[in-house]
Amino acid sequence: MNISIAEAKAKFSELITRAQSGEEIVLTRHGKAVATISPLSDPHKKPGSLIGAMKGQIEISDDFDKLGPEWDEYVK
Repeated sequence: MNISIAEAKAKFSELITRAQSGEEIVLTRHGKAVATISPLSDPHKKPGSLIGAMKGQIEISDDFDKLGPEWDEYVK
């Protein structure tokens, strides 16, 4: 479905309901597509759910923050 931004403002709630049911709405300005309102791929998936996804797969060396002698002149 294509709809102008001006009309979308008036029907925003209806458009969200339609997107929730799977429809993709294309917003237009002066007849040209500029944005979409679309359903989430997984509405139950929380934003930021990738936090901690690599837990246990990355190791940081005990001396990762130790600078070598080439940095001596900068750390005085």
